[in-house]
Amino acid sequence: MKLAILGSGFIGRFYADSLVGQRRKDAITMVYSRTEANAEKFAKDYNIPNFSTNMLACIEDHDVDTVIIALSNDMHLEAVLACAKAGKHVLCTKPLGRNAQEALQMLQAVDTANIVGGYLEDLCYTPKFLKSLASIKAGNIGEVIWTKSRETHPGPHSDWFWNKEKSGGGVLIDLGCHCVEISRNFIGKDIKPVEVMCWGDTRVHPIEAEDNAVGLVRYENGAIGQFEVSWTFRGGMDLRDEVMGTEGTIWLNNFLRTGFEMFTSGKTGGYVAEKAENSSGWLFPVGDEVHELGYSHMFTDMFEAIENQSQPNENFYDGYITNAIIDAAYLAIKSKQWEPIIIEQWRGEIQESKDRKWQDFDEDYYLIKEEILPNGIKKSIIKNKKTGSIEKR
Repeated sequence: MKLAILGSGFIGRFYADSLVGQRRKDAITMVYSRTEANAEKFAKDYNIPNFSTNMLACIEDHDVDTVIIALSNDMHLEAVLACAKAGKHVLCTKPLGRNAQEALQMLQAVDTANIVGGYLEDLCYTPKFLKSLASIKAGNIGEVIWTKSRETHPGPHSDWFWNKEKSGGGVLIDLGCHCVEISRNFIGKDIKPVEVMCWGDTRVHPIEAEDNAVGLVRYENGAIGQFEVSWTFRGGMDLRDEVMGTEGTIWLNNFLRTGFEMFTSGKTGGYVAEKAENSSGWLFPVGDEVHELGYSHMFTDMFEAIENQSQPNENFYDGYITNAIIDAAYLAIKSKQWEPIIIEQWRGEIQESKDRKWQDFDEDYYLIKEEILPNGIKKSIIKNKKTGSIEKR
């Protein structure tokens, strides 16, 4: 596959690092940057034969068949529409749009052009996430009723993130998109998200957008997806997820404390891990950052989807739904109440109301809980099916 990368910044380099170590039959043939010096250096660093400061020319180049967008949020729509017009498969970094309206335009464009629109949501491809998702789909923890996803760090690298107009918001759209999509996967993408309650505030930085947010997303089956995001967390990048089911629980720590710890005086300095704030004292490096953050599995899924003429596990529709949830969260911050999620094209299942099936203790009682006491005696808390009385056995 012949690839063009639009953008020569931080995320573009992460993508290039992953692609260089990927299947080795794909090649980056072109890179675009608004600054010629940056484009030239990027091309030199990754042995890319061509670079350009003309985005349209880069997309339309005959030696490019798939375009990877690693641009600021305000440029996603323009780039995707150009790819659709040129008939080039397009893989876009998160969030898909600054809002659901932009995301829907992009979704409709790739659908009309009959090209693959891959949503580059790397945290839905980490090894721990994929293992957890497989366990959930196998029924190992029963019905998922509550998820929690947290991403916090000291703030993004590039200046445009801090510009509300360019980014579409603050930490909620930057990090919340990760957390929302993680929960969607765990709860089930076919289950419709219906409303959001959210708090957000600007606590530390002199910006117009929020730098902290916490929210709840309620799904049609009653499940709750909780997210916690911050640009003011000190000490590195904290990526944690929890999944609570009727038959089990999953805890994930993806980045900050993963069992790799190191102490150094810091005399030599150097890079430690993404969002690490210093290079001395106790540090928490990551063994293979590109792999642990999901980039390797993500691009494999994207390329295989293109080859098989199918949709990847994370596609433009997922990006649109995520944007729709975040739009509702921004409304909830202002109204301080639950806000409905507006989805113009729902492609999942329509949930039918079902009577809950409680676990039987015997013919006359439901089982609420059972446990072994310190003295070894087994105790059961039960409910009488007819009278509703709570009893102990």
